[in-house]
Amino acid sequence: MLTFETVNELTLKVICSGNDVLFTKAGSFIAGDSPNGKNYKFEKALLGPQSNLVQAALGSILRRATGENLPLMKVTMQGDSVTYYANQSQHVVVYHLAVGETVSVESENILAFTQDCKYTVRFIGCGVVSQKGLATSTLTGAGSQAYVAILTDGNPIVLSNAQSQRTIVVDPDAVICWMGQNGYCDPQIKMDLSWKNLIGQASGESYSFEWHGGQSVSVVIQPSERTEGIRISMD
Repeated sequence: MLTFETVNELTLKVICSGNDVLFTKAGSFIAGDSPNGKNYKFEKALLGPQSNLVQAALGSILRRATGENLPLMKVTMQGDSVTYYANQSQHVVVYHLAVGETVSVESENILAFTQDCKYTVRFIGCGVVSQKGLATSTLTGAGSQAYVAILTDGNPIVLSNAQSQRTIVVDPDAVICWMGQNGYCDPQIKMDLSWKNLIGQASGESYSFEWHGGQSVSVVIQPSERTEGIRISMD
């Protein structure tokens, strides 16, 4: 059995009782503590976390084709241990997903997840102007120990309209993930283009993700924008 905790906001602590398997971002291990010698090992997950070889191969092809390819490392644990994972001093947020609960997340922001999470890549209509093209990664709870650890640049902010029914608008370059109460709850894309974009005088906020009040959603954003975002202008 695995449980996730955070240490000083920047490190993931994984506590293992017995035998289990963990999937993490390749190279993210920083330390470990186990009785009677090291009882865990690392190997590259060449095709992905799926146990079925055909599904794993198809998933690997899809991830590479959509830009959602995540270099994964499989950690096999054989006995009680405590291991630690981090990535370039980024903040770590831990979620314990209920069975059937899904989080949609950028692949680059995934630090680790347990084998009780079903990991897939799917297409979203609004992705045409997102960082990862037409796709996003999803993790769905498939058991009682479905833990996910997500990376953010700085302390994250969580916006939710589950109670207020307000409209949430965010910059796609700052979005980390979102979770809805009814299915995937994907956002709508809103464009704000004018002749100023063509002469390089745009505001810098030409597109956004929007969830209307009828969608019960929680959105996690970081206080930092990705620098490789789309720029619409003419020199």
